[in-house]
Amino acid sequence: MKKFYCYARCSTCKKAEKWLLENQVQFDKQDLVADPPTKEELLAIFAKSDRPLRYFFNTSGQDYRKLNLKEKVPTMTKAEAATMMSENGKLIKRPLMVDEKTVTCGFKPEVYQETWL
Repeated sequence: MKKFYCYARCSTCKKAEKWLLENQVQFDKQDLVADPPTKEELLAIFAKSDRPLRYFFNTSGQDYRKLNLKEKVPTMTKAEAATMMSENGKLIKRPLMVDEKTVTCGFKPEVYQETWL
């Protein structure tokens, strides 16, 4: 089953969810802020992707800037990133869509079309 991690107040998440529903993609939904993924779940997500850690961070968020993560992420371990993100879901780029083999962050209809249909 596909897992859709989102934030209720995020307009990009709303667009992605609308696309998923219109295209009848089955998924489980989880709020990143109210119920962030665990450290273990995040480590499993990182392992499914060949993307660098910075891909998974919400680089436009206030918390990212407050914590000066632009400077820290390049030298951060996956375990450190997973711990930080599991404690503050606002640090995770959204929406985050995951299944057994695939991970996407953000929403681009053409990527969703290619990946999730």
